[in-house]
Order: sequence, then C-alpha cells, then structure tokens
Amino acid sequence: MALSSLKFFSILQFLIIAFSMLSTRLNADDPPLTLDYYASSCPFVFDIVRRVMECEVLSDPRNAALVVRLHMHDCFVQGCDGSVLMDDTVTLKGEKKASQNLQSLKGFRTIDRIKSMVESECPGIVSCADIVTIAARDAVMLVGGPYWDVPVGRKDARTASLELANANLPAADEGLPSIVSKFLYQGLSVTDMVALSGAHTIGMARCQNFRSRIYGDFESTSDRSPMSEIYLSRLRSTCPAAPGSGDNNVSALDYVTPNLFDNSYYQILMTGDGLLNSDQELYSSIFGVETKQLVQCYAVDPLEFFKQFADSMVKMGNITNADSFATGEVRRNCRFVNSLIRSE
Repeated sequence: MALSSLKFFSILQFLIIAFSMLSTRLNADDPPLTLDYYASSCPFVFDIVRRVMECEVLSDPRNAALVVRLHMHDCFVQGCDGSVLMDDTVTLKGEKKASQNLQSLKGFRTIDRIKSMVESECPGIVSCADIVTIAARDAVMLVGGPYWDVPVGRKDARTASLELANANLPAADEGLPSIVSKFLYQGLSVTDMVALSGAHTIGMARCQNFRSRIYGDFESTSDRSPMSEIYLSRLRSTCPAAPGSGDNNVSALDYVTPNLFDNSYYQILMTGDGLLNSDQELYSSIFGVETKQLVQCYAVDPLEFFKQFADSMVKMGNITNADSFATGEVRRNCRFVNSLIRSE
C-alpha cells in the first residue's frame, strides 16, 4: 500500500511539473499561421507536395507512416520548425541520433524529393517545416484517413536539440502517466494524445521496441492484458528473446489493416493485442480511466476518431517556435542551414 501511495505521489508531482511547464509555453506569443500564406508566392505548393506523396505512397504504403512520424517527432522538439531534418555538422549536433529517432525515424529522402520539386518551382519560398506538415496530411489521406486544412507560414530553425529530443519524445515502453505529461507539455490534451496515437493504425515497429512487451521482462503499470496466443507466437517468431538479436525485424502496429488508416488500432487495444507497451497502456493502465473511455469510443465510432485526429493534427502542427520566426530561415536544403550551402 505504501509503495502504491509513493508511486501515485510521484506521478502527481510529475503532472504538476508538466502543467507548470505547459502554462509557461501557452503564455508565449506564438506567431500566427494562415491557410493562404503561399497564395501569391507559391500557389502550387500543395499540388506539388500531393503529387510527390502520391508517388511515394504508391511505391511503398509504409512511406505514409514514416512521414507522419517524422512530423510528430519534429513538433515535439522546439516546435514544428524542421529541426529534425538537420544532419550533424562540425558545429551542430542534430536530433537524428536521439534514442527515439536512431534506426527508426525515416522519411527524410521523401522530404528531400518534395523540397527539390518545390525549390524548382518557388526557390527560397517554402520552409521545410511547412513541407513536412503538408506531407503528413497528404500521407494520411492517401491511405484512407481524413482531410484537414493545413495552416502554413513556419520558418525553419537554424538549430536543433539532441537533448530535447531525448527528453520530449515518448518511448515505446513508457508508462501512461509519463506519456501524458509529455503531451501536456506540448499543449496537447489527453484526448489529443489518444487520437494522435491512432496514427499507429499504419506503420511498423522494430523488434527492439516491442521485445519487452512480448517477453514480459519489464515493470508496467498496466493490467497486463494478455496477448492472444496466436499473435504472441507470431511476434516471437519475428523477434527473438535475446537482446541484439533481430533488433531491426519489424511487425505491423495494426496487424488487421496495416496499410489502411482506420480505427482497427483501437479495436486491437481492446483485445489486449497492442504491439507496444505505450499503446496498450491507453486501454489497460490503472491510471487510464479517461484514455480507456476514449479508446472504446474510437473503436466503435470511426467518424469521431477521424474528426478528432484531424483536429489534433492541426493543434500539434500549430506548436510553433518563436525563436525560429525571429532567427530562422527558409532552408534551401532541409538538411543544412543556408550558410553551409554554396550559392549557385
């Protein structure tokens, strides 16, 4: 009983800190984004992004999930400012080697292709941060998900933060209270968190990220809803128990419709078959009364899920970095600041 009380007190402290940090962020004067920012300077930017994404998803449906994940990992570090796209240099340590990005965050070449096409049409006009945000919307639509209008006008950061990437991005084996606090810090509610987690209805996860879940060698706050034996056996055949063995083997986050954006992810959670511990916690955690209700809602009402997902994606995409508006730029190459690129 004493241990349970201690855990609850620690979690409460964590959430209080998160709310305090959140209030500081919300008091900042965030620069406005608009729907018509490129109406005169680059009127065809949305068409260009859509055409490239159509080719990318047609060639490999997994590219949709990769771009959506890239967008989320960008916005959770310094706001949606394209910092996640930056390569390491002598003077800059980027975010690609953060624990939640290394070996798992991809989609960079897709953004490079889009940027190249946009630059040929509108040189120096459209930021990489905006391209990632637009591409994420198109990625979702192209695999059956909802549409939403994308406010634009972001600037690209000239800095990145490996430290913030390691601290801010939720981990696959993380408990629900910690995940909630990380979303709250970004100004995203519990409802936003559960809806945005629904992006896992597409995409894959590496064995390294679900090994502890299928072999049960971790401490969890969940009710440990057991996976079905058939599913568990399949996963264990893909992911060996020995650490380091088959780390890069992958399995679909949604084994029912892995290439279709729908609500089956939530239905899977209700059976206890969530692939990642962080996913299953939404339904099974003893701290997840609200999240469990939301999972149940989205599992039976796909239209409600689509509506909330679209709203939450806009909200996440509007996490801005005031510093990037003051000192940022429109990078000609998404991987490097303009001062490192030779002028033609």
